[in-house]
Amino acid sequence: MRTKVIRLAAAVAACGLVLGACGSTKDKPAAAAGAGGTGKVGATLPLLTSPFWQAYNKYVPQMAKQQGLDALPTVNADSDPAKLITDIGTLLSQGVKGLVVTPLDSAAVVAGLKQAENKGVPVVAVDVAPESGKVAMVVRADNKAYGTKACDEIGKRVKSGKVVQVMGDLASVNGRDRSAAFRECMKQKYPDVKVLEVAAEWKADKASSGLDSLLTANPDIKGVYMQAGGVYLAPTEQALKRKNLFFPVGDPKHVVLVSNDGIPQELAAIRNGELDATVSQPADAYAKYGMYWLKKAMAGETFKPGPTDHDSTIVEISPGILEDQLPAPVVTKDNVDDKALWGNNL
Repeated sequence: MRTKVIRLAAAVAACGLVLGACGSTKDKPAAAAGAGGTGKVGATLPLLTSPFWQAYNKYVPQMAKQQGLDALPTVNADSDPAKLITDIGTLLSQGVKGLVVTPLDSAAVVAGLKQAENKGVPVVAVDVAPESGKVAMVVRADNKAYGTKACDEIGKRVKSGKVVQVMGDLASVNGRDRSAAFRECMKQKYPDVKVLEVAAEWKADKASSGLDSLLTANPDIKGVYMQAGGVYLAPTEQALKRKNLFFPVGDPKHVVLVSNDGIPQELAAIRNGELDATVSQPADAYAKYGMYWLKKAMAGETFKPGPTDHDSTIVEISPGILEDQLPAPVVTKDNVDDKALWGNNL
């Protein structure tokens, strides 16, 4: 099924769709679909096994209400790109006037975007950018910066030896961006550090088994970069404990741990001296600005690159695809109690 979805996505990508341009709207004109920026909207989730996505799920109806939108219950793709396409179709059949979609596979989601375009329904993508297709906006932080920031946090603490990056799904642009940026930063700035990798696909069990094998062969690991703390923090700590390699920050035998997400569990781990740092991915702002841009798109507005009024910048990441790149601060023991961090406000 996954292969069929990806083939269909490739066919859609070949159409060369661009923001605000032509495309099939055989069911109704795009301008009419949004009903002037009001109406029923739908939102998809990639998974609900991560505290990050559980938090995002909580924010979605709140932020929709703030924008005066009527959000249907979210639908969970449960880590299945094919199910996500089905979920999009189901929401469209329920008459939604707009969609906020969280892609799992950057290529496969294009098939779902085509369904929405055929209905004249605007789409905002959150967290992951599609490879092509028609979206009004992508709401996301700079994932290359995630990898670079994690690299620098580890590089401050590890001057030589081996470190591991537990990667996300490389079918997602997020996994590719974080992995490539971390790898390149280490090569350029910290040449005496060797990077080993675990392909974990945003799955805790794959992180656990991959780390077990790697730590058995490399008990001299000095650092671990977890690309998704919500999924990888617990299995990473457990793997280190099984190998008798888990020691608190400040201990000479401590394995440096840096993650991405900014969930309350990570902030607690920083306070407890277990985690050195995380990059806070803004779950609240993802939901807020997903609905913000969707309401505008439903009202027929179009957008262009440049600064926003909410401390971010819109960039064109590929022809016709715009991305609102939201701030994602590094969190350490020095700022872990900052009330501006969404993880401190759940």
